[in-house]
Amino acid sequence: MEKEKRLIPGLPKGFQDRWGQTLFLKKELLRIIEKNFIKFGYSPLETSPMQLSSIIGNTLSEDEENPMSDIYAYSDDGTNVSLRYDLSQGFLNFYKQNYMNLPNPIKRYEIGTVFRREKPGSNRYKSFDQCDVDVIGNFDAKQANADLCSIIGSIFTEFLKKSEFVINVSNRKIVQGLMDQLKIVDQKQKQKVLRAIDKLDKPGFGLKGVEDLLKKERRDNSGAITKGADLNDEQSTKIIEFLKIKDIKQLKQKIDNPITNEGIKEIEELFEVLSYGKYADQVKFNSSIVRGMDMYTGCVIETNLKFEVKNSKGKVIDPGAVCSGGEYLISKFKGDPFRGTGISVGIDRLVFCLSQRNNIKYEEKKPILVCMIEETKQENYYEILNILRENNINSEIYLEPKKKLSKQLEFASKRGLPLAIICGDNEFKDNTITLKNLQGIKGENQITIPREDLINEVKKYI
Repeated sequence: MEKEKRLIPGLPKGFQDRWGQTLFLKKELLRIIEKNFIKFGYSPLETSPMQLSSIIGNTLSEDEENPMSDIYAYSDDGTNVSLRYDLSQGFLNFYKQNYMNLPNPIKRYEIGTVFRREKPGSNRYKSFDQCDVDVIGNFDAKQANADLCSIIGSIFTEFLKKSEFVINVSNRKIVQGLMDQLKIVDQKQKQKVLRAIDKLDKPGFGLKGVEDLLKKERRDNSGAITKGADLNDEQSTKIIEFLKIKDIKQLKQKIDNPITNEGIKEIEELFEVLSYGKYADQVKFNSSIVRGMDMYTGCVIETNLKFEVKNSKGKVIDPGAVCSGGEYLISKFKGDPFRGTGISVGIDRLVFCLSQRNNIKYEEKKPILVCMIEETKQENYYEILNILRENNINSEIYLEPKKKLSKQLEFASKRGLPLAIICGDNEFKDNTITLKNLQGIKGENQITIPREDLINEVKKYI
């Protein structure tokens, strides 16, 4: 008889389980992020993780032969459906269905999991959470974008010094005008130029890698070839020169065309509004910020950390942007399209980076343990447990009453619990309770108290 094949536990590549201190850190960051979203006037929305494939679109992948290659797509009873690639498309779909009944503009936030069939790598996963805020409708762009930068500043200064992060901004119109000036008119070629520029700060790229992608092709260290935008030498040289510009005044001197000038003007207006708030010094102009996706039309934003981050092997890496976004237009309406702008915090990438800092305080209220020594006294132990919980003290009862007390205390210590409650015949007889401080000095960490003092004494240890 053939032996039953044993299942080997594990996860698919690009996915991870989260637990322990990492998960507590993530939950604390989520608390900070959501608190700030609400503070700035955004309302919550929850959209479906499964969307119609036609809604998600087919311009997300860089694979021209298979534009849906980065999306988990399925056929569900003849309908093509996909797991969401980001939170934006679900929100746009919701807005298009309900915009007549929504405030104008609508300000929403959403926190949820997205799925991407990308090649997993250091700090890159196929499933991760995003935290989005967006404004859609009729609004003043410079005010809305300044508000987004202020949200980022408000969130990040809760756990980082101002010197430890920067909010980079630019405007898509600047590089769009440059491409028009350089006679780059083919839409696919423009798309490749934007995606090449977007890779400037990616590991292994830099100006040389971007230049290769602007020209015929780029060959990476493994020998893999990526087709480039096929620009000529003059076009690619002009774009590389543009990427070296970090100052708006210098940009004005180097490039002069109507579309670029419009983008520069919008950036200057953005900085004017930012000057009225608290976080203007955190925002810097960076011409290389273009965002790779096609949806962006105006202001674009990327937040980068300014401290050293290492991978699991101890090698210093560039983790990439931890909060990005920008302006876009919503078409498929009668009349003029609606304006939209928003940002997304990559919470899992942020957790990965901040877990190396150990400077974020979060409160992990571990329970105290009610030990069970006398099986015949279960009702009495549960009476103690109920008193603790009624006083909002996290607590649990040991689930194997036949185990020796030493094993119960070993369990509590292994979990890092602060306190154990021990009651035997003597305690029940004398109406007392013994408290064992599991974090205290051996020989000095145990006291017996009157039962009526239980709550006051327990609060001294938690």
